[in-house]
Amino acid sequence: MSNENIQAGLDKYNATVEKATAKFPARPHIPEQGLYTPLDIKETDYAEDIGFPGVYPYTRGVQPTMYRGRFWTMRMYAGFSTAEESNKRYRYLIESGATGLSCAFDLPTQIGYDSTDTIAEGEVGKVGVAIDSLADMEILFDQIDLGKVSTSMTINAPASVLLAMYIAVAEKQGVSADKLKGTIQNDILKEYAARGTYIFPPRPSMRLITNIFEYCSKNVPNWNTISISGYHIREAGSTASQEIAFTIADGIAYVEAAIKAGLSVDDFAGRLSFFWNAHNNVLEEVAKFRASRRIWAKVMKERFKAEKPKSMMLRVHTQTAGSMLTAQQPNNNIVRVALQTAAAVMGGTQSLHTNSRDEALALPTEDSVMVALRTQQIVAYESGLADVIDPLAGSYYVEAMTNRIEAEAWEYIKKIDDLGGAVAAIEKGYIQKEIQDSAYKWQMDVESGARVIVGVNKFQVEEEAPKNLLRVDASVGEKQKAKVEAMKAKRDNAAVQAALADLKAACGDENENLMPHILAAVKTYATLGEICGVMREVFGEYEAHVNL
Repeated sequence: MSNENIQAGLDKYNATVEKATAKFPARPHIPEQGLYTPLDIKETDYAEDIGFPGVYPYTRGVQPTMYRGRFWTMRMYAGFSTAEESNKRYRYLIESGATGLSCAFDLPTQIGYDSTDTIAEGEVGKVGVAIDSLADMEILFDQIDLGKVSTSMTINAPASVLLAMYIAVAEKQGVSADKLKGTIQNDILKEYAARGTYIFPPRPSMRLITNIFEYCSKNVPNWNTISISGYHIREAGSTASQEIAFTIADGIAYVEAAIKAGLSVDDFAGRLSFFWNAHNNVLEEVAKFRASRRIWAKVMKERFKAEKPKSMMLRVHTQTAGSMLTAQQPNNNIVRVALQTAAAVMGGTQSLHTNSRDEALALPTEDSVMVALRTQQIVAYESGLADVIDPLAGSYYVEAMTNRIEAEAWEYIKKIDDLGGAVAAIEKGYIQKEIQDSAYKWQMDVESGARVIVGVNKFQVEEEAPKNLLRVDASVGEKQKAKVEAMKAKRDNAAVQAALADLKAACGDENENLMPHILAAVKTYATLGEICGVMREVFGEYEAHVNL
């Protein structure tokens, strides 16, 4: 059928629909256009814009076989209380079929303080596991073979220290650094823009990141040195287009910093990875995944002149949307997570964490975690969604949505370029304000009822107070303090002070890679707080501001 015939048929259809829908109330959050046809993708070139899986521009996926070869890594995010308790949960997950670990750290660890610091009072072990030194990391991975498991660590400002601890534990297990597989988040720019667990100002933070790139390219070649994170940008309230635009802009800044530090793009770009949110709008999320791969491939090929195919591949870990979990009617969250899982799988993720139904109320129980893991396994083995590569390709709506999200993201990237790049845009408050504006609009729509959240602003029921929630006992903080003090009493404190003095001197030399010095300090059982404290002395601390 010719485009002219399609247009004539569409005009007739629209006239009919206009009359039929006039009597129905408006639904402001559905697409203005209700039907998509070949006219909506007539400018799309299959070879240039869609292509084949494993081939530039990777719209359809980064691997030729995708899940027909093997499933995504089922990487369950966990960590709470002490290293001993988290170790038990990790071993339970592995025994239950998880194929990768993802470590959650408590707030003091995330911002580089020891459990003994007064600022850590009341927060030890609450939102993740407390890791104060190599001694805790040894316990955390006790009886877990680091030569076989792939580990992701959600850690940013002190990522270099936690990575050094992981390398040191592996050495003690007899596993060399070149055998290690995993990821550190290590994405400080999104902390300034959306999340807040930063320590140092942007410039020294970028130095630490490029030091990790360089060190791992030579010593830990199978490690993903950064997970450039849109997840927290979306959790803070961004749109799908903003999520990938701001995240890819951060990625551009990291690549530029690494090249400026003397690294060749093809030596490190293949170990960059991304972290997306899987939100509720299934088809929009699938389009977002597809658009993000296409944008990154073009950025790496055209802007940075990358030559290796792996340098152009946007590999992504995904987590279902924590911000979409509701405390009301928490069993509804099982359905939400199932839909988000389907979106991530049809979108072509490389690994996935599924949230648990009770996480809007507390840390997840073992029963809830099992349901979340089983959700992935049912999608993998029973749904058929993993049987075919990029199953929604060719859908008029999905292809048009992919094009729209890509176009919107490019507009944001251009704006950020005009402001001087992601670091400058963050320093000027631009990215923060865009996210805040989107979050405000979403919340106003929920409060007005224009956007329906089932069980929250519609279809409410009377509910009993939740029972059997997992709580971290307040005594955890005191126990952890005692462990730290006992460890300090046994270690060689002269060796610790010498290593810290060496690190401080290295911090003052901008040409020095800090990773070997941090690793040396870690091996003396210098604490996280001591190591970060030395860097605070030299680099200072970041103070947030937003220009409105």
